[in-house]
Amino acid sequence: MAAENEHDKQTKEEQHRAGEPKGAEDQHASGDSAEKPLTDEVSQDVAATVGEFMEKAAAQNEAAAEDLPETKQHTPSAYITFDKVSKSFGSFDVLKEVSFSVNAGETLCILGRSGVGKSVSLQMLLGFLKPDTGAIMVAGENICQFSEKQLQGIRRKVSMVFQSGALFDSISIGENVAFPLRERGDMEEDQIFQVVKGLLEMVGVAGKEQLLPSDLSTGMKRSVAIARALAAQPEAVLYDEPTTMVDPLMAHLLGSLIERLKHQLHLTSIVVTHDMRFAKKLADRVVFLHEGGARFFGTMEEMEQSDDEVLKEFLALDELVLPA
Repeated sequence: MAAENEHDKQTKEEQHRAGEPKGAEDQHASGDSAEKPLTDEVSQDVAATVGEFMEKAAAQNEAAAEDLPETKQHTPSAYITFDKVSKSFGSFDVLKEVSFSVNAGETLCILGRSGVGKSVSLQMLLGFLKPDTGAIMVAGENICQFSEKQLQGIRRKVSMVFQSGALFDSISIGENVAFPLRERGDMEEDQIFQVVKGLLEMVGVAGKEQLLPSDLSTGMKRSVAIARALAAQPEAVLYDEPTTMVDPLMAHLLGSLIERLKHQLHLTSIVVTHDMRFAKKLADRVVFLHEGGARFFGTMEEMEQSDDEVLKEFLALDELVLPA
């Protein structure tokens, strides 16, 4: 009987894969492919609701990319742009005429030593800080002079995964993830329950809905923070040092999750990180901040081939810290 069940299982898997594109078998075998559906981790009882939720998010993000002015002219479409942005605190110049862009559906990693303005850049993107000069464009709009009410609209499009997780300490994990779903007011409670369960399963925190944030490890808190961000169905997600203070396995899992979200939901992403292996795994392009300026903006391959002495020193020091 056991042999018969195993044969049936194998036959069903072959039938399931029959309609998949060439190479899908290799993707399933790897277990770490960006194309492996996130809903594979979701329980059968909530799969339909969660699948519909994810499809809606992906369609929304594709439509947002198509609506960008540049897309209509058939040229690369920048969802986020920093144009000669400067920011000072007192006499300290954190950023000096920094320029870079992130195309729709692209992942940009912001690199640099501590105190060079990486996290400050993310805070300005959400309007928590204002630049002194320059323009910050999000989804085709210059947000620098936006009112708080206008910024709320931007924060519905652009979500942030803070280094601390920034979860509500006094409510459960499930309630944290449900919060943006309830704010929208367009879902029934049973749908919210199903989406929350599915999102937590997708990020590897299954069955922990009733726990408090204080019951979780640092890595799990970040996973829950990603689930809460996804619940808002954003067009872009900002990640602030997602691998700080987590073990290598959790860092690998977080990297794989971010990569799969990008490919399957067409999310635009900015990742602030000190972890070069993480950046190499995720980045379409990188910006390297140094002494207030954007010292480099381009692909990781271009950065590694650069003759710039500052970049070469940064990469050499990283190799010492993270041996192969």
